[in-house]
Amino acid sequence: MNTIIIAIVSVMISVAAQFMLKAGMSGTLVKEVIKKSPTFRTLLVVMTDKYVIGGFLLYGIGAIVWLWVLSKWDVSKAYPLVGIGFLMTAVVGAIIGEHITLMRTAGIILICVGVWVISNS
Repeated sequence: MNTIIIAIVSVMISVAAQFMLKAGMSGTLVKEVIKKSPTFRTLLVVMTDKYVIGGFLLYGIGAIVWLWVLSKWDVSKAYPLVGIGFLMTAVVGAIIGEHITLMRTAGIILICVGVWVISNS
């Protein structure tokens, strides 16, 4: 399979992991326990939340996929593709109602231009 496709899949998995972690940290019980002084219970509640667990699992899968990419490409070529995650995250964020400012959009465009420049070098 084409290495760039695998790299983009890895980035997509990492983006999904971010949103899973955000869902876990936005849950009622987690929000309730993190308002209080940190205790072992706080850690237990956070680390046993199904979305937090799912987010960590997705990060692990993404890392395994990324290892395959690194076996095919130099890090200096592969790593800039992680910048595409900024675009993907903003798109998903906008879809679910997060506010994307003009400055954030400009920054994402600059990152994507940088990724394009590096990928064509």
